[in-house]
Amino acid sequence: MRDRTAQQSPFLSPAFVLPPYLLDRVARHGNARLRALASDTLALDQHMRGLRAGMPRVSSISAQARASSPGQVQRAVYSAEQGNQLPGTLVRGEGQPASGDPAVDEAYEYLGATYALFWEVYQRHSIDGAGLPLIGTVHYGQGYENAFWNGEQMVFGDGDGEIFNRFTIAVDIVGHELAHGVIEHEAGLIYQNQAGALNESLSDVFGSLVKQYRLKQNAEEADWLIGAGLFTSAVKARALRSMAEPGSAYDDPVLGKDPQPGHMKDFVDTHIDNGGVHINSGIPNRAFYLAAIALGGPAWEKAGRVWYDALRDERLGSNADFAAFARLTLDNAAKLFGANSTEQQAVKAGWDGVGVTT
Repeated sequence: MRDRTAQQSPFLSPAFVLPPYLLDRVARHGNARLRALASDTLALDQHMRGLRAGMPRVSSISAQARASSPGQVQRAVYSAEQGNQLPGTLVRGEGQPASGDPAVDEAYEYLGATYALFWEVYQRHSIDGAGLPLIGTVHYGQGYENAFWNGEQMVFGDGDGEIFNRFTIAVDIVGHELAHGVIEHEAGLIYQNQAGALNESLSDVFGSLVKQYRLKQNAEEADWLIGAGLFTSAVKARALRSMAEPGSAYDDPVLGKDPQPGHMKDFVDTHIDNGGVHINSGIPNRAFYLAAIALGGPAWEKAGRVWYDALRDERLGSNADFAAFARLTLDNAAKLFGANSTEQQAVKAGWDGVGVTT
C-alpha cells in the first residue's frame, strides 16, 4: 500500500459532498433564509479549506486514537452541538448502544458499513489500511448545508430542512467521503481537472458499493444514485448524482439542472469547481456502471475489485487522466480474469461507451 498523505497537493483542502456551484445556485435563487444559509456554508467551507492547507499531517485525534485489530472497526461519533469546534462532545463510542439521535446513530452505522465493505471485500483495514479509527462529528454549525472529510474525520451538517435533509441520511455519502481518505492514502490524486474528477468518481464508485453491499444488491437491482434522500420532497431532485444517467439527478428552479455529462463528447471545460471535478466525474461514473452491469452479479465482486486494484496500482500517478486510469483497469482485469477474457472486454466496453480511449 502506498501512502501519499505526506505530499503537499491541491487535495489537501477538505473534500465536500456538495459542490460549490450548487450552493452558489441556492445562494442566488433560494428564499431569504436559504440564501443566507448557503452563503454562510460557502464562507465556512472556504475557511475550512484554508485551515486544512496549513494543518499538520497528524492531529490530536489521530495521534491519541488507538488503531483496532484487523477486522474490528473502531468508531466514535461526536456532536458539535451547532458549533464549529472539532471533534466536539463524544456521544457514542464503539460498541455503545444507540443514542436515539438519528444523526448520531446514522453516522455510527454508516461508518461501520463503509468499514465492512473495505474489510470484508477488499481486506483493507480501515481508511489507511492500518486500522485508523473512524470518527464523525454531527450537528456541525447552524443550518450547515454540507458534509466533508477533512483528512482525519467526517463532519456532517444538519441541512436547512427545506432543500437539504441532514447529511447523515445517506450511507453512500458517508462511503463517498471516507473513500476520499482511501484515495489520499493510495494514489494521492490531485483535486483538480481530470485527476480531480477521477478522484470524485472513485469516491462515488465506492460510496455506491457501500450502499449496494449493505443492501446485498446485484448491479441490476441497485439505483446507482448518490445521495438519494438528501433532498427534501420540496425540490425536484432524486439525488446529487446518477451514475447510470449522469445529468438526470435533479432539475429544479432553485438548484438548476444537473450539469454532469456522461460522455467525453460533452466534457465540460470550466474553471469552476477546480476544473469541474464534480461535473466531469459523471463520465468515469457511467463507465463503471456500464462495466458493472455487463459483468452482472454484485458490483463489488468484479467491477469493484478491478477499480480497487487499479486505484492501488503503483503506476497510477497523482495527475492521472481518465484514459490513464482506464488502461490500468484493463491491465488489472487481465491480471484477475485473463487477457481478452469476457470480464476484460466488459471493462473495455464500459470505457468505450463513454468515449474514453483505452
